[in-house]
Amino acid sequence: MKHQYLEVGKVTNIHGLMGEVKVQPWADSPEFLCQFKTLYVDEAHFPMTVQRARVHKNMVIIKFDGPTDVPSAMALRGATLFIDRADAQLPEGAFFLADIYGLEVRDAATGEILGNIEDVLTLPANNVYVVKGGKREWMIPAVPQFIAETNIEEGFLLVNLMEGL
Repeated sequence: MKHQYLEVGKVTNIHGLMGEVKVQPWADSPEFLCQFKTLYVDEAHFPMTVQRARVHKNMVIIKFDGPTDVPSAMALRGATLFIDRADAQLPEGAFFLADIYGLEVRDAATGEILGNIEDVLTLPANNVYVVKGGKREWMIPAVPQFIAETNIEEGFLLVNLMEGL
């Protein structure tokens, strides 16, 4: 199921004296977070307008409308930030990792249902999908040799199983 709001980072600390906050981004690159004019705070999805955002040492420094000093910025510390899916522009064929959790995984050769994606390990070389079905668990690298088709709309992933996987 596609959610309207997607987690994109966490406010870890303040930055400076003018109400800026330091955000740990949960995206492929911190630059992704800098493109949004509105971010939503915590599960209530309270909208906050972004005045400016920049990357600094793999973190994102954000100045929101509202907080103008250290105490008001400190109130955001620990907050989870969300984006509205409608505001994101993804390249053709790209998808959010949040959309693949729970997808049914099938063997491309036989059509056998292996299970569902339970977790995604984001490793330096590539992501690895953790698939659980019955008493069995597979760890499938998210690379073209193993992934035959990803169909978010219809809710399935076709994989090429190789011996020993």
